[in-house]
Amino acid sequence: MPKSATCWPCAVFSAFNHKIIVKDTYQELLTVPNQLTVLRILLVPVFVLLLLQPDPWLQLIGVIVFIFASLTDLYDGYHARKYGVTTRLGAFLDPLADKFLITAAFLLYVWMGYLVLWMAILVIIRDVLITGLRIYAEIKDRPVVTSMEAKYKTLVQNLFVYVIMLLVLMKEPAFSGKGVSRMINTFLLSDYLDYIMLGVTAFTVYTGISYLVSNWKVYLQNPLQNR
Repeated sequence: MPKSATCWPCAVFSAFNHKIIVKDTYQELLTVPNQLTVLRILLVPVFVLLLLQPDPWLQLIGVIVFIFASLTDLYDGYHARKYGVTTRLGAFLDPLADKFLITAAFLLYVWMGYLVLWMAILVIIRDVLITGLRIYAEIKDRPVVTSMEAKYKTLVQNLFVYVIMLLVLMKEPAFSGKGVSRMINTFLLSDYLDYIMLGVTAFTVYTGISYLVSNWKVYLQNPLQNR
């Protein structure tokens, strides 16, 4: 008997199981929180392109788009908890969307010359690593400890990005006087901003190390222990 004929039940089951997975994923995608998460991802290139425009009014629209995208993160979490529509897909996409948003902002301001590249890279590596581990733990149903420090880290990063975004916008003479514009531009190109970024970077790396110390046993344990 041909080898392919002996495995037709496996092939049928595999195809059927794949169809179920695709259907479940599609249904999860239709939930409001997941739609907002996807929207947040799609808005990342929009706000980046707008902030790169020389027209200050287009930059203002870019800031508004960024703020709107950030607010969707708050609402989708609230909606998911209130109506009990938390999904595996959401657990996977939500942290990714958040990192896309913040990472894009950091890289944008590195490109503009306001932030130091190596600091931004450290922040991005830490966030990508920890986000990947959190997603893995969620998929494997392994409980992990998320400290208040990690939540403060997110708050600090967001505030830092918001402040830079506001300063970059306000340095345009269209939104401030020429004197104020020069002062803001001087600050953005000064070492003071580097020192603040260094503090943000150090705190970000510290929370990453703290997460690994608190949860390393979760990732090394035998998968059979969870059954």
